[in-house]
Amino acid sequence: MTVVLRMIGRRLLGLIPLMLGIVLFVFTIMQFSSTDPAVAVFADAPVSPEQLEQFREEHGLNDPFFVRYIGFLGLLVTGNLGKSLATGQEVTGLIATALPLTLQLTFLGLIIAAVIAFALGTLSAVYRDRWPDHVIRITTLGGVAAPSFWVALLLVQWLSINLSIFPSSRYVNPNDSIVGWIMTMTLPALALALPLAAQLTRIVRTSMVEELDRDYVRTARGGGLHPFVVVGRNVMRNALINPLNVLGLRIGYLLGGAVVIEQMFNLPGMGQLMIEAVKNNEPAVVQGVVLTIALGFVVVNLLVDVLSLLVNPRLRTSH
Repeated sequence: MTVVLRMIGRRLLGLIPLMLGIVLFVFTIMQFSSTDPAVAVFADAPVSPEQLEQFREEHGLNDPFFVRYIGFLGLLVTGNLGKSLATGQEVTGLIATALPLTLQLTFLGLIIAAVIAFALGTLSAVYRDRWPDHVIRITTLGGVAAPSFWVALLLVQWLSINLSIFPSSRYVNPNDSIVGWIMTMTLPALALALPLAAQLTRIVRTSMVEELDRDYVRTARGGGLHPFVVVGRNVMRNALINPLNVLGLRIGYLLGGAVVIEQMFNLPGMGQLMIEAVKNNEPAVVQGVVLTIALGFVVVNLLVDVLSLLVNPRLRTSH
């Protein structure tokens, strides 16, 4: 327990410079936008240059770069992410509305990818160099090369347009209908999960093969234990370490992919919120979304590290 708490403490201390760097990076990138926030806010309303200038002054858009950066950090310390220039809404409120859908999509895709990967990876390792192994390896090789947006197009064409099984461009809240939610989230989650499942399957197979070649496995098999008993009781636990670490790192991939997938399926999540904020050059909203995603990425990887320590006690001696 002391080792786990020490690791969590180090990660939390490292979180401070990480977040400061992320905010600075987003601030810098937004400076290159060709969209004037004031013009974007009044895009549909006739305003004079004087009114635009007054809007910029009121919202600090004319302040120097570092003045705005320090000002945002001051708000951040109090838990305030600022307001949207276009609507006047608190950024925390916008994120609170959009984040649940992105989390639903991300973790549904994560669960699907993990189940597929551990099942196929284990099967491929157990039947190494036989026909199930060859089929799985060839299939996953194609999956690794397939980007999630291309998989999404294929799924929409096949399961939505041709077979009319799943809807492709609407969202149903799970509070309204669980069945409707499952139907609307299946295609986006599969589009995120399948490329990741292909990558993880190959990693699981490699880890399983390494463990199956160890002496204790030969001894267990020589003692008359069934191969699947050996795999389930001993091999799986030791072989899970590398896939778990990779799975934690791939959370960032899923969150990034969700931005594109939400746009393709018209889902009102963090991706759609960020795209609209980038188009309208709203730094506060973009920063809030990026910080939230980055924080989620760090927290998930911390949980994966803790889980790895619990699964494999040998790792505790190295911390």
